[in-house]
Amino acid sequence: MTTDTTGTAARDGEPRPGGPADSPFVRACRREPVPHTPVWFMRQAGRSLPEYREIRANVGMLESCRRPDLVAEITLQPVRRHGVDAAILFSDIVVPVAAAGVDLDIVPGTGPVVAEPVRTAEDVERIRPIGRDDVSYVDEAVRLLVAELGATPLIGFAGAPFTLASYLVEGGPSRTHAKTKALMYGQPELWHALCARLAEVTLSFLRVQIEAGVSAVQLFDSWAGALSEADYRRYVLPHSATVLSGLADAGVPRIHFGVGTAELLGAMGEAGADVVGVDWRTPLDVATRRIGPDRAVQGNLDPTVLLAPWSVVETEVRRIVAQGRAAPGHVFNLGHGVLPETDPEVLTRVVTLVHEVSARRAEQG
Repeated sequence: MTTDTTGTAARDGEPRPGGPADSPFVRACRREPVPHTPVWFMRQAGRSLPEYREIRANVGMLESCRRPDLVAEITLQPVRRHGVDAAILFSDIVVPVAAAGVDLDIVPGTGPVVAEPVRTAEDVERIRPIGRDDVSYVDEAVRLLVAELGATPLIGFAGAPFTLASYLVEGGPSRTHAKTKALMYGQPELWHALCARLAEVTLSFLRVQIEAGVSAVQLFDSWAGALSEADYRRYVLPHSATVLSGLADAGVPRIHFGVGTAELLGAMGEAGADVVGVDWRTPLDVATRRIGPDRAVQGNLDPTVLLAPWSVVETEVRRIVAQGRAAPGHVFNLGHGVLPETDPEVLTRVVTLVHEVSARRAEQG
């Protein structure tokens, strides 16, 4: 699948010079030479920005995700303020499952809360397939953003089947994932049926975003680090692979990210990603050896470092840029999302520093 001038590539499949597909971000994802290491931040459109808090005042999270004008404005805010190399669509991983008929809400201070957690095959059957009309507000938001962003690429995203399943089984966020694992181990057929249904929903949701013009997609498996590699391969990998391999013909880079996934990095790459996100626990050069030479890496500054004095931040940023040179492609990011108490000015300084340090290195050959 290719798009025209508003998207990633021309109709002949070749990137248009100066367009999103020729951006440092997309080039790094494809392991191509770049003028500097590209930077964006997970949760860059969010609570650390005063303009975000102002625009979200008295607007619920799900409602804000369903208003294209609001989605577009929130997505653009960090691009204007920080000069990041990519925007990421403002949304939430539970948006598609809500569209699929799951009764849930995003409760401030808690996160997604599911009215009737999944327990039976009948519960799984009630999760219906989705199409563009079910998430037309996302389609509209992406098109608005692509027109506004010009050469800056837009990243679409979705939650991976395991993480979505965990929310649906637990009924909300969980530290132990005890109910999730009990279902996974005790009723494997039901578990695989649930994940297969969620993979179908996720794949459809990402295709809507790609058809509307996003330049890359990221699959968030935030809670996959709760599993051993053996369990990941048995219970999770096949369903993540359904999503990522289902986008192999889409013509956009696919990023796969989870937290606490040091022992899973190789397997996560095998799921079909072009780029594997790495949290702050694993140095990028070590991660690259585990992932292999056929994939770029993304990461991996500890978000809490941004709360430290600038001298500490600068040292850590330089370390990560240096370690990222071991990879065939590197996108600078955090090891997880921006914390709400982060000073936005520090994020802007990080972008400038990464660009300066990596551009000098590129010039030196």
